[in-house]
Amino acid sequence: MSSSATFRLCQLTPDDVTLLETMMTVFGEAFQDVDTYTAARPSKDYLEGLLASKYFIALAALKDGAVVGGLAAYQLQKFERQRSEIYIYDLAVAAGHRREGIATALIEELKTVAASRGAYVIFIQADRGDEPAIALYSKLGKREDVLHFDIRIA
Repeated sequence: MSSSATFRLCQLTPDDVTLLETMMTVFGEAFQDVDTYTAARPSKDYLEGLLASKYFIALAALKDGAVVGGLAAYQLQKFERQRSEIYIYDLAVAAGHRREGIATALIEELKTVAASRGAYVIFIQADRGDEPAIALYSKLGKREDVLHFDIRIA
């Protein structure tokens, strides 16, 4: 866990389901997709299991006890070598708390978590046109231009 003068970061545990649910609300509002993040929330047991798993990482940024940002990531075990990589699935900061270094601090904290787990790289996607995200990720890492495809199951 790390902190600055204005916010603190914490890695969520199975005891932090309420914080995870609040983080989901922050994601929904930040991504303008509240329904996806709030309409059909998983059960408490499901979220506790996810937070207890070895493959899911949730970091929250708190100000005065309130969630103002968060990061959800997955550790992916590789098959071609005995190593893993971390995929940042969601990263968001509430509108009123942007430009305070919170997103950068969340990624820096994830780097510490990733190193402790033996991961060799962290990767994240950004949507074309999301210039603030692209600028942040370009500052922190090497850009690769790839195509992303969603393949429907049914």
